Parts: sequence; structure tokens; C-alpha cells
Amino acid sequence: MSFDFLTIEKHLGYAVVTIDRGDGINALSRKLMRELTTVAEDFVDDLETTAIILRGTNTIFSAGADLKDPEGNTNKGGALIARRHALKIGPDMCGAWERLEQITICAVEGFCIGGGSALAMACDWRIAGESAHMRLPEVPLAMNMSWHSVPRIVRAVGPSKAKLYTILGEKLGAPEALEWGMIDFMTKDGKALDKAIELAEKVAALPPISVRMSKESINMTANALNQATTFMDRDQFMLSSSSTDFPEAVDAFLNKRDPKFTGG
Repeated sequence: MSFDFLTIEKHLGYAVVTIDRGDGINALSRKLMRELTTVAEDFVDDLETTAIILRGTNTIFSAGADLKDPEGNTNKGGALIARRHALKIGPDMCGAWERLEQITICAVEGFCIGGGSALAMACDWRIAGESAHMRLPEVPLAMNMSWHSVPRIVRAVGPSKAKLYTILGEKLGAPEALEWGMIDFMTKDGKALDKAIELAEKVAALPPISVRMSKESINMTANALNQATTFMDRDQFMLSSSSTDFPEAVDAFLNKRDPKFTGG
């Protein structure tokens, strides 16, 4: 299957999925999110691939949800049930990647923002170049953090740091992200993919059924309460994004009037 924004390279035992929307920031439009969901689902029956690397370009992973995507405005018009259904696209994408039996490795260069960070946290391992940073701008933009990502963040860094990262919306550079446990490895800039390939080759050399069963056991232990604690986060998003703060904050973000929101 061909994609507009993704390329898939298959090697012996592992694959590399590259996101390149061609906009310089890899903003997650609804079309791109559908492609990311589809490519994950395509790997479900792939018994030859034991590890999957997910990466952006050499300079950017993703700036997060595309706030300018005309298809993505779920707050104007339409029946409430249709608007609520439309909000499934982000969590469905992250869930598709998290459910994969293959080991998933996210290689990050540049910035990894909002929904891009949520997608990275749905992968098993994260690698970042030393100048890369992660950030969640949702709360400063009058939104809650959704896409079932809060338990994944808490699992990685603990509740106190999860609150710092999620609520303040400040940049978390790669060195601090490594110290916190948000990423697993830090490399020289431009070398995140090389490290990801090194890990993927190690995984690919292992008995695949043992890898898959081990991942499933660990995930079931770690994620047992995830759905129970986040099943309403898209409803919370609908509520928070209906406030008067939301359009004002998004407008300031899109027009870069607030220096806090600039630079990814």
C-alpha cells in the first residue's frame, strides 16, 4: 500500500517507517494520522518483522496536531456524537502503535510536540538527538492532555514529573528527558536513527515469538489500568476546548503572539 506522507523500508527482521509530510514540521493532520494508523495495522500480520522504527525527518519528528487542518476542527457544527467520534483519531493512532506485538522504537531529531510526543510515548523505546526536545502545549492552550497518553507519561517518569511536563507545557530537552526516563537513549544530533537501527538489529536477532510474548506480558502488567483511567479524556477535551480560553490561546499560538509558544 502506498502512502502520501510515510515511507516504509523493510530490512532483515526490522522495518523503518519515516514520517515526512513535506511541511517542514510534520504536523499531524487527520490524513497523516489515518496513514499512521493504517501502517501500524498493516504490520499486525507481518510475522517477518520483529522491530519497527518510527522516525520523522533528519530535523523534526512532529510538531503535533495540525491546528490549521480544516478537516480537524471538531468544535464547529455537526452533531455532538459525530464531533465526539471524530476525536477518536488520535487515540486510535496511538493505540494501534502500542498494540503492535513487534518492538517499536521511536527515533527523534529536532522537536517532538503535543500529539507527536503522545505518539512517541506509545512506542516501546525512545531515542533522541542531544538537541532534540519534547513539549506538551495542550494545557497552556486550554486543552487537557488526551489520546490516552497520561498513563504512559506517568509510567515513564512518575506522577510528580508527569505533572511538571504536562501542566507547565515547557520544553524538556533530551538530556533532562533522559534523566527523567522520558527517553531511553540520547545520541549525537543526526544519530538517533543509527542507534535505533542498532537496537532493532539486536531485537531482530532474537527468537521472535519470545520477543512478542515478553512484550505482551510487560505491557499487560504496566498498562492494565490505562483504559480505566483515561476512557473519558476525549470527553474532557470536548469540554475544555469549548471554553472561551481555547480559541484565544490557539489564536495566540498560531500567530506567535505569545513567546512561550514559539519555537516548537
